[in-house]
Amino acid sequence: MSSNNNRDEKNFSQAALDYHKAEPKGKIEVIPSKPHSSQRDLSLAYSPGVAVPCMEIHDKPETVYDYTGKGNLVAVISNGTAVLGLGDIGAEASKPVMEGKGLLFKIFADINVFDIEIDEKDPDKFIEIVKGIAPTFGGINLEDIKAPEAFYIEQRLKEELNIPLMHDDQHGTAIISAAALINALQIANKDIAKVKMVVNGAGAAAIACTKLYISLGLKKENVLMCDSKGVINHKRENLTPEKLDFIAQTDIETLEDALKGSDVFVGLSKGNVMTPEMLLNMNENPIVFALANPDPEIAYDLALETRKDVIMATGRSDYPNQVNNVLGFPYIFRGALDVQATAINEEMKLAAVHAIADLAKEPVPEAVILAYNVQNLQFGREYFIPKPFDNRLITKVSSAVAKAAIESGVARKTITDFEEYEHQLLDRMGRDERLVRMMQSRAKSNPKRITLGNAEEYNVLKAAQILYEEGIAYPSLLGDKKYIKAQMERYGITLDVPIIDPSDDDQKENRKKYRETLWKLRQRKGMNEYKAKRYVRQRDYFGPLMLKHGDTDGLIIGFSKNYTSVLRPVLEVIEKDKGVDKVAAMMMILSEKKPIFFADTSINQNPTAEDLVNIAKMAEFTVKSFAIEPRIAMLGFENFAAISETSKKVAKAVNILHEKFPKMIVDGEIQPDFAMDADHLSDYPFSKLGTTPANTFIFPNLESANLSYKILRGMKVAQVIGPILMGLKQPVHVLQMRSSVDEIVNLATIAVLDAQRREKKS
Repeated sequence: MSSNNNRDEKNFSQAALDYHKAEPKGKIEVIPSKPHSSQRDLSLAYSPGVAVPCMEIHDKPETVYDYTGKGNLVAVISNGTAVLGLGDIGAEASKPVMEGKGLLFKIFADINVFDIEIDEKDPDKFIEIVKGIAPTFGGINLEDIKAPEAFYIEQRLKEELNIPLMHDDQHGTAIISAAALINALQIANKDIAKVKMVVNGAGAAAIACTKLYISLGLKKENVLMCDSKGVINHKRENLTPEKLDFIAQTDIETLEDALKGSDVFVGLSKGNVMTPEMLLNMNENPIVFALANPDPEIAYDLALETRKDVIMATGRSDYPNQVNNVLGFPYIFRGALDVQATAINEEMKLAAVHAIADLAKEPVPEAVILAYNVQNLQFGREYFIPKPFDNRLITKVSSAVAKAAIESGVARKTITDFEEYEHQLLDRMGRDERLVRMMQSRAKSNPKRITLGNAEEYNVLKAAQILYEEGIAYPSLLGDKKYIKAQMERYGITLDVPIIDPSDDDQKENRKKYRETLWKLRQRKGMNEYKAKRYVRQRDYFGPLMLKHGDTDGLIIGFSKNYTSVLRPVLEVIEKDKGVDKVAAMMMILSEKKPIFFADTSINQNPTAEDLVNIAKMAEFTVKSFAIEPRIAMLGFENFAAISETSKKVAKAVNILHEKFPKMIVDGEIQPDFAMDADHLSDYPFSKLGTTPANTFIFPNLESANLSYKILRGMKVAQVIGPILMGLKQPVHVLQMRSSVDEIVNLATIAVLDAQRREKKS
């Protein structure tokens, strides 16, 4: 391994430790869900008020779902005997993995989780412990328990508990790969009842996958299963009960021979066990699911190089068709919890399979295409499994699972209006940072060169490290080279990225080039050649001039200086977009609900009605670039009254927008709390906002916008991203003073997306 790889691995390992150790430690926490600020609140929450729901539950046990959080609480339970990629590391060491699973439940399906690590390897004792704590939970997700004990534990608990329970290592992989198999067979034009399948691996996942495929129509006699000793055939002895089900009456003993004349290969084993020669021996249009992680049984590129007709899926996110359990388990439990199911049965699993398979055949929304920065996603060889960031998964899969639970008789609660249920599911999903993940995913698909000013600062250096290691951007560091290197050594940050010092000898030619440009741009605006020569040694000018000359794709500056002073050189060097009179800035607010946007937050102190029109148009364009439909509220302290001078100004802007841009969803003047509340909006049936709350807010002046977002930032009740500069021809953004690492990373990500959009347009 090269020294660079060693450094990268060391950096990543340290970053992982820092991530988990940061306060609050771990990855999940418990927060109150009810008011608790007054003595009355506390007396209702605990003694004496709590006795009332206790007795209600005692008298009517089913009301536990009405008076507690049980109905949205899942236990992620493990004994740490088969942690993915790590093996039997024990209960306590498995806790970070179980917390991580809890995080996925929350961010993908808004399900609360307690992770429970049980230090017990005896299956019967383990079962008794789980049974003892089961009344706390609405569902149980078993995780990382080794085979064959996993089969026994799950079977007994399913029989003896009356809540949804699933061993995700088995059934999660089975459900997602089964959906992929249905679609891959359709692309290959093959009948599941006639195909010959080779399964490499005979653990919990392999057994569960094969059983589910058989329930879909695969013939058992057409399956050859291999373990580490070869094909499980009639000659083998000392097999586990689970393997006995898959004994083949054949003399074939090796994986190589098993693959001859086969149609489907499913790998749940280890990397690089399938050779190109083995792949060549498969039938026409071979289906290869190489699901070992991080190294597939055969590398994706090698497989496609070997056979152009291969139809392939892996467990990796950097290749098409990722078999990822997160496509299933959050939404399966969501549907099961919402109908208070007593189990997760075969009907519910099959419903999830078909919902996932069908979703891949539907037209892909623009939001998903934007998330992955691709020209098109269309059902076929490179897209037969939905993408993890597809917002439709929660509605399609959860609804299908809930319906199956009702129809199969395991639901204690019935949903009658599934359209309303789907709206409720989508409302839940406004609570996470899904938008940030989607933006970063888009950025990674086509990273751009982003120059970071003030690179001597720790937060900037740390952000550069994240951008580099995550593949979000190709960062370069702008500042004093010696000091930057000293700071990197001080903080233990190793980065193989350009360091650009405007005063360094290696920038001599650039200084000359930039000086000439600056002088030409400003010679009739008070700039002489001497000043230009002096200014190009300053990073505030050097950075924008790099961007002007195409020596970087995007620029992030600021951090330690006043916003206005840093912005001035930018506006002197970078041109405005066509039709833009004044640039503006917008903040993205990621709260407990859906993202909202504030403008103008940083530049125009007292905009005219015409300025507000331009700000609204720029905001509309910017919000659309995030694959979000802009619903714009023009704010005032009156609702459609236009009495004060400020309100009259806003009303005039609205009239212009309605006249010139009738398709825009925009209205006002309106107070922000009214614009965010469907009931309040219903009082104004004439409004273009209808009864759907606004998500984009245009403020009447700079003070109100700036103070509003800074209150939110200071309260730490929402993640604030920006300011996002709007109206310039090139991607440049000015940081708030003392921005956090996350804020810098997020703004740099937006700069990458902006550069991608401009490249695509050109």
